[in-house]
Amino acid sequence: MSDSAEQLVLDQDSPDPLWRQAADLIMHQISTGKIANGGRLPAERDLLAQLSISRVTLRRALQSLVEEGVLKPSHGRGWYVSAEVPKEFPNTLESFSETAARLGLVPSSDVLRASEAPATLDEAEELAIAPGAPLFHLERIRRLDGVPVAVDTSFFAATLKPDLTGVDFRTASLFELLLGNGVDLAHGETTIEAHAADMGLAQHLGVEAKTPILVMRQLIVDSAGRPLLSSTVRYVGDRYRLRTSFSRARKPGAR
Repeated sequence: MSDSAEQLVLDQDSPDPLWRQAADLIMHQISTGKIANGGRLPAERDLLAQLSISRVTLRRALQSLVEEGVLKPSHGRGWYVSAEVPKEFPNTLESFSETAARLGLVPSSDVLRASEAPATLDEAEELAIAPGAPLFHLERIRRLDGVPVAVDTSFFAATLKPDLTGVDFRTASLFELLLGNGVDLAHGETTIEAHAADMGLAQHLGVEAKTPILVMRQLIVDSAGRPLLSSTVRYVGDRYRLRTSFSRARKPGAR
C-alpha cells in the first residue's frame, strides 16, 4: 500500500463482506510494517483505486478499524495508525514473526524437533499425500521478548522445501521459507479449544501443570484448497487473544 500503483485484490466470492476484507488488507499492511504505527494511511482516493470499492464500503472498513483501536481519524488530514496497535493476535493468516513485528516484540524459539519422518496414515490423509511420503516435522517453543507463549508443532511434505540444511529455526520463519520457495499459503482452516497443560507442556511454557491452555489446530491450504501445512499451537491461556469478526449472511428477500 506504500506503492500508489499497488492493486489489492478483494475476493468477490468470499463469504466475508468487502468492507471486512478491505479492513483486513489494511490491517495486514500495518502488521507487516508497510504502514508504521503512528503513520498516515494513503489518501482515500488512493485507497479507493487500490481496493476497487465504493467510498461507503471504504468508510465502513476504516471505521471498523477505528472501533478496534487500530486507526484514529484526523479531521481534514486523513486516517492515522494508532501509536500502539492493540496487542492481540489477528484473524488474518500471518507468521509468528509477522505477529511479533506488529506487536513490537522480538520473536525467538527453542527447537524441540526439526527432522524428517515418513507420513503416518493419519498425517497422509490430512495432507492428501501417500502414506510413507517424507514429511518435515518442526516443533518449537515460541517466545516473545524471551517469554514462552506457545509450543508450535508443524509438519508438511518435505518436497515443499527440499533443502533445509543449515536453517536455524531458533530465529528463522517457516512461513518466509515456504513463501520464498513459491509455496502458496492462502488460507488457514482453524479450530481452537481449551485444554489443561500436562506436565511436559507446562515445563516448556514455564507454568504449573493443569494451567489452562488454548490449543489451535490449523490446516493451511493453497488457493485451490489443497492442504499444505498442518500445525498445532498450544498457547498459555492468558498470553493469547484472537481478534475476529462475524457477519450475518443476507438471505434472499430478507430486509
